[in-house]
Amino acid sequence: MAEPVRVIKAGDLVAADPTAGMLRMRAFELPILWAGQVITQPGAISGWHHHDRNESSLYIVSGVLRLEFEGTDEYLDAVAGDFVHVPAFTVHRESNPTADPSLAIIARAGGGIPTVNVDPPR
Repeated sequence: MAEPVRVIKAGDLVAADPTAGMLRMRAFELPILWAGQVITQPGAISGWHHHDRNESSLYIVSGVLRLEFEGTDEYLDAVAGDFVHVPAFTVHRESNPTADPSLAIIARAGGGIPTVNVDPPR
């Protein structure tokens, strides 16, 4: 066994990959896998960003996470119990249209830069 099994306690998560309007906390990062959580406060709208060559998977634990994507005026709402897949290089932003914080668990695979903040689409 190369590395032992480990538990990362909630209090051991570290702030990571800042994007305006979101609080991402990293549990661990390996060469091809990033795992953590994101809290989006009520009424918050994140900055536009993508996750480089990483495929991103989110599981919504609580609240509502709204996702908007470059190239369309439409949005998707994910609620507690939903999974979301964001393909690599997809420029997007998240928001929380409700009065309660949302919490999502994130896993990214691909080994790219975890978060690349970009200018808003035109």
